[in-house]
Amino acid sequence: MTEKKMPNNRRHPSSFRDPSGFIFLKDGILYRQVNNIYREHYDALINSGLYNELTKNKLLVPHQEADSSLNSDVDAYKILRPQKIPFISYPYEWSFSQLKQAALTTIKIQKQALAREMTLKDCSAYNIQFYHGRPILIDTLSFEKYQAGKPWIGYRQFCQHFLAPLALMSYLDIRLQQLLKIYIDGVPLDLASRLLPRRSYARFTLLSHIHLHAQSQKRYAGEHASETKIQGGMSKFRLSALLDNLEAAIQSLKWREKNTEWGEYYTFTNYSADSFQQKKKIVVEFLQLVRPKSVWDLGANTGVFSRLASEQKIFTVAFDLDEAAVEKNVLTCLQNNEQYLFPLLLDLTNPSPSIGWAHKERLSLEERGPADLILALALIHHLTISNNIPFSLIADFFAKIGNHAIVEFVPRDDSQVKKLLATREDLFSFYTQEHFEESFSRYFNIKKQGLVPGTKRTIYLMKKI
Repeated sequence: MTEKKMPNNRRHPSSFRDPSGFIFLKDGILYRQVNNIYREHYDALINSGLYNELTKNKLLVPHQEADSSLNSDVDAYKILRPQKIPFISYPYEWSFSQLKQAALTTIKIQKQALAREMTLKDCSAYNIQFYHGRPILIDTLSFEKYQAGKPWIGYRQFCQHFLAPLALMSYLDIRLQQLLKIYIDGVPLDLASRLLPRRSYARFTLLSHIHLHAQSQKRYAGEHASETKIQGGMSKFRLSALLDNLEAAIQSLKWREKNTEWGEYYTFTNYSADSFQQKKKIVVEFLQLVRPKSVWDLGANTGVFSRLASEQKIFTVAFDLDEAAVEKNVLTCLQNNEQYLFPLLLDLTNPSPSIGWAHKERLSLEERGPADLILALALIHHLTISNNIPFSLIADFFAKIGNHAIVEFVPRDDSQVKKLLATREDLFSFYTQEHFEESFSRYFNIKKQGLVPGTKRTIYLMKKI
């Protein structure tokens, strides 16, 4: 999580909805305050053994109890110092498998909580982050003591944040995940019910948890204790059965990959295998010169070049706009248990904005930076020619999100650029290497450059001015 935007000793702008506590920054360190109103539930979390079990299984972010004098708030019961997550991401940036992992992790946490007489009071997907390649709950204050017979208050939110978007992605179109960017508390169930095809009614789990759930919400809208009327008396046995049913629903959802423009990109490169290896060597050399602690690969595809950094134990976020490429990258990370590579969906021409209350709850991509180094390989010509973005604007944005940059310039006579210029050449007379260097030199010092053997492509190592 980026911390530079947070005033000292003030609560984070995204941390205001829960009366149980909030997170704040002091002297560059992130803390969580536990309010007195949550005292009973926090003590139960610790004393029941649930905290130790979840942190041991890497399902809950661990913390240290800090000096309570760090915050003079009279409402403070405890001050916690949680383990830092290197990059905060959001559900609309996750692949299908990542959202599915997060959903199953939430169910697993709820089951373990119930076994120790506790329950999740909310099931927001935003409370899940990815650490060392695996989903983990970051909100220590999400638990409360279980009360027999009361409805599971997290049920509606789980369906809206996880089940509904996954069902839409599975049955209709993977891009419907972007609804999570519009609806900050998850996809409304009535909308999901209308969008899902009729054949989804034949699956009992979707019929009950989305279609009938949406009808019940409409029937009891605005009524006192509406969740009780929707769920009925929720004994521990019934709640366990509900969790099993939701887990089965999530497990059954699959994404059937379709051919995409970039999913097989490296199969159709226009240069030789030897040139490809030489390109890797140049990138590795430049990485070793900078020795960054964090890398953002802005056009990562399936992560071939991202792994040149992550295999050196450099935390690397591998961004790409192609859902199939990101999904393949995620599955490879899972298969190989990769802990330093984090694939995410991102359209660089329309990066994640600041959204939520007062534009502060969810940070923009820029606010989560800068990275020590950004990679932009075989990307500039697509931004400039396909998307009409001038070199100067690209350089300006890169300087905002990265302290160093490794950038590849693909010249006009490269076959890939010729394809893009086939019907637009007159519009891009400025697309020259000289103009590229001049534009980037306003924001970066060019420290080194290397020609990829067997091609006319040049890779530059730059440092922000």
